[in-house]
Amino acid sequence: MTTDHTPTPQEAAAAEASPAETLAPEAKIAELESRLAEMSDAYLRAKAESENIRRRADEDVAKARKFAVEGFAEAMLPVMDSMEAAIATPDAKVETVLEGVHATHRQLAAALERNKVVQINPAAGTKFDPHQHQAISMVPADQEANTVVAVLQKGYLIAERVLRPALVTVAAPK
Repeated sequence: MTTDHTPTPQEAAAAEASPAETLAPEAKIAELESRLAEMSDAYLRAKAESENIRRRADEDVAKARKFAVEGFAEAMLPVMDSMEAAIATPDAKVETVLEGVHATHRQLAAALERNKVVQINPAAGTKFDPHQHQAISMVPADQEANTVVAVLQKGYLIAERVLRPALVTVAAPK
């Protein structure tokens, strides 16, 4: 008598199994060890590459910090040259020296502007701004309270950040 045997799901899966799954245990272990070696090698290479990237990034940041003022220093060199030229001629006439001082001031102003250093010089009557101005005193004045009466020392911004606030006197409340 012949009995029809229906395969169980496990038997069906074993029949359809890939060649690697039907290998002898020793061959399967050798294949897994080979895959492990490949993955370990890939991992070590990726780790080394990420370390190299991190090291290069650290070097780039260090160079950026070290040479951050290079452009500004280059802009200051002509100003220094002008001042040295003025010092080198001690017998120059006052008018000539004053003309040279004005020229040097223009060079300095241009160099600061090229490097995004902007003056804070509020006009009289400008509303007092504690973020950009430093009040030295309050004085009675014929203008609205809490407005700038006079600038005692100009302030400066660098890239919209206050480098030094303007020193001002402010109108006192009436």
